[in-house]
Amino acid sequence: MKLIRSSDDLAIYGASPAYSEPLHVGRPNVGSRDTFLRLAGEMFDRHWFSNNGPLLQQFERRIAEQLGVAHCVAMCNGTIALEIAIRALGLSGEVIVPSYTFIATAHALHWQGITPVFADIDPSTHNLDPVAVQRMITPKTTGIIGVHLWGRAAPIEALQKIADEHGLKLLFDAAHAFGCDYGGRFIGSFGACEVLSFHATKFFNTFEGGAVVTNDGDLAQAVRLMRNFGFAGYDNVIHPGTNGKMVEVCAAMGLSNLDYVDSVIEVNRRNYYAYKDAISHLPGLSVLDFDESRRNNFQYVVLEVGEDCPCSRDDLVDTLHAENVLVRKYFWPGCHNMSPYRQLFPHSALVLPNTERVAQRVIVLPTGTAISADDVATIVSIIAQRIAV
Repeated sequence: MKLIRSSDDLAIYGASPAYSEPLHVGRPNVGSRDTFLRLAGEMFDRHWFSNNGPLLQQFERRIAEQLGVAHCVAMCNGTIALEIAIRALGLSGEVIVPSYTFIATAHALHWQGITPVFADIDPSTHNLDPVAVQRMITPKTTGIIGVHLWGRAAPIEALQKIADEHGLKLLFDAAHAFGCDYGGRFIGSFGACEVLSFHATKFFNTFEGGAVVTNDGDLAQAVRLMRNFGFAGYDNVIHPGTNGKMVEVCAAMGLSNLDYVDSVIEVNRRNYYAYKDAISHLPGLSVLDFDESRRNNFQYVVLEVGEDCPCSRDDLVDTLHAENVLVRKYFWPGCHNMSPYRQLFPHSALVLPNTERVAQRVIVLPTGTAISADDVATIVSIIAQRIAV
């Protein structure tokens, strides 16, 4: 394999990349195609495609049972689920969030006229730093959104203590954390509620989808009303709402994938340790650790490029992209450096030093059922050759 340093080299030298088809981060995992086609066929036979169909109801029951929560309210996507959860909790004014997260976490607030206040992260975990959260509370603060980044639980107990002391609502963006646990309990039952994502890029997907999970019956009822225009029966609207419903075909995909969650996690685990072992021998590089005492889905392999690495993070990304290995610089450059927040809060970086540093050194590597052990070896060899130049 010839080392390709950049996409320009391909144009100049006419060299072929290592992969003719791109290897993506987050390529969809598919459980049983036969089960999906059977369920989709039943959907067609019933002529019931949306509006709380039997597949959706079964899917919600299975998710609630698997996570050990009282209520699961499935949605068309995770962003709508987050927006509805925020509205159902009555958040307003300012809500504290990390900047080191997918932009939807901040947008779900800003979209509803709520100010996202960015707090810094712990550089060792990439999750919210409770001390930084405490520092950002003002009289306008009504809530905190913790993010279980990479499937690693946020500091749940510390954030709950802060929320209780200041009379704030606490919810969690658990988009990365389906199937992960904390203290022997599956993530999903902490805070006032937690929001899941079942997007195609997640290790467990419903094509597109999300959910609000909670043990609060009143909150679940409000969320159910809000996802369907506030309807409580035919021609009876009793609450403001929108259209956040998950359709039957997405529920069918979710049901067909649920029985394969453990096998996908096992592949993710294999790939994670293969990467970790191989990269441990390379200077200036490390793979983010997971706590082996907790259950994790291993859906993200997070490579950190240290200052002592012989080449920069961006050099590595360019090299891998040129070889059709489409790694990602998640979550660069941080929400605070994106519009509209860059214009609204131009000095945010002053209180986010850890966020700035972490965002500049992370690469997320491809994994999942589309990535073989040989692929891992090839990807690591590309990295090794680049840093040896």
